[in-house]
Amino acid sequence: MTTVIAFILMFGVLVSIHEWGHLIFAKRAGMLVREFAIGFGPKILSFTKNETLYTIRLIPAGGYVRVAGDDPEIVELKPGHHIGLEFNKDGKVEKIIVNNKSKHPNARTIEVENVDLDHKLIIEGYEQDDEDTKLHFDVDRKAMFVVDERETQIAPFDRQFASKTVGQRAMQLFAGPMMNFVLAIFIFLLMGLIQGVPAEQAQMGEIQPGSPAEEAGLQENDVITQIGDQSISTWEQFQGIVRKSPGEELDIVISRGDTEQEVTVIPAEAEDINEKGDPIQIGQIGVLPAFEKDILGTIKFGFERTYETSKLIITNLVMLVTGQLSIDVLSGPVGIYDATDQIVQSGFSNFLMWTAMLSINLGIINLVPLPALDGGRLMFVLIEAVRGKPIAPEKEGVFHFVGFALLMLLMIVVTWNDIQRLFL
Repeated sequence: MTTVIAFILMFGVLVSIHEWGHLIFAKRAGMLVREFAIGFGPKILSFTKNETLYTIRLIPAGGYVRVAGDDPEIVELKPGHHIGLEFNKDGKVEKIIVNNKSKHPNARTIEVENVDLDHKLIIEGYEQDDEDTKLHFDVDRKAMFVVDERETQIAPFDRQFASKTVGQRAMQLFAGPMMNFVLAIFIFLLMGLIQGVPAEQAQMGEIQPGSPAEEAGLQENDVITQIGDQSISTWEQFQGIVRKSPGEELDIVISRGDTEQEVTVIPAEAEDINEKGDPIQIGQIGVLPAFEKDILGTIKFGFERTYETSKLIITNLVMLVTGQLSIDVLSGPVGIYDATDQIVQSGFSNFLMWTAMLSINLGIINLVPLPALDGGRLMFVLIEAVRGKPIAPEKEGVFHFVGFALLMLLMIVVTWNDIQRLFL
C-alpha cells in the first residue's frame, strides 16, 4: 500500500507539474484552455474553473492540456442548418443549440445563412415562418455550443493556439518539459537543505552494519587519501576504484583525526547494468558519502545534479537510437512501478532522488522531436519560424496521428517487456 500511494503521488506530481507549465503559459498568451487532464481514458473526477475543465482519468500513462484550435472541438455550422439561439441580457447570443432544440422552449430557431465565429462573431439567417426577413445576431465571445446537452465554449480566433506568435506557441510547448527540470532542481535543493550535500572529498558517511567497510574497521568521517599507489582527492575517484574491484583486496590509507592509518578492504560483488544494458559485476563496500550543510553548496548541488542526470539520460537516449542499447532496457509504467517499490523500501531520500530523475527523464523525452510529443509539435513551430509560414494543418495532423499510433505500439512492447521481467 505504501508503494501504491508513493507511485500515485509521484505520478501525479510529475504529470501535474508538466501540464501546469503548459496551462500557465497558454493562459498567459490568452489561449482558451479547454481541458487540463491527468491520465487518459474515462474520467474519474472532474470540475470546471475559469473556463477550463480539470479531469483525473483512469489510465496513468501521462496527461494533456487541450488548447482551443488543437483539435476539432465544435460542430461546424453551415448554411441550411437549423439551430436554436438563446440570448444574454445584452441581446447577444450566449447559447447555440445544435440539436434537441425541443428541450429549450425559450430558444429562437433560425435557419443559418451565414456564420462567422472566428472573427466577426455573427450569425445570420431566417426564421422558419419568415424567410423574407434576414436576421443578424451578434455572438458573445464566451457563447456556448450545445450538442447533446453538452456545452462547449466557442473560441474566437484570437484565443486559438494558431493565432499566437511563434514565440508564444513555442514557449507554451516548451513550458511543460521546462517545469520538469525546475521540479528536479527544487527536489535536489530540498534534499540538500534536509540532509546536506555530499562532501567533495572521499569522506565516509554512514557505514552499513556487516558490510566490508565495517569489517575493515572504517569509521564515519574517515577520509580516504590513497588506494594502493594512487592518491584520492574526491568521492568519485574512490567510488570508481571500488566499483572496478569486486572481490579484490584494496589497501586504503585513511585520515582519522590527526593520524593516518592503513586498512585493507575487499569489496563485495554486486550486480549492475552497464551502458549497453548488459549485467556486470561491480564492487561495493557498504558506505555512504558524508554530507555537509552549505547554502551555496546546496544551490550548486541542485543545478549540478540536474545537469549530470540530464547528460546521462541524453547519452543513453543517443545510444538507444544508434542501436548501442537494446529496446529491452526501456521501462513503461509497470517497470517504473516495480522500481519504485524497491526504492521506496530503501528510504525517503532515495525516493526523492528517484522522483527527480524521473522528472528530468520526462522533460527530456518530451523534447525529443517525435510525433504527438511536445518536441514534435515544437519542431513544426520552429520550421514555421524558418519558412515564414506554417505547414498545412492537415499534413501536421497526419504526422502526429501516425506518430501517436507508433508511440502506443512502443508502449505496448515496453509494457510486455516489463511484465516478462517481472513474471517470466
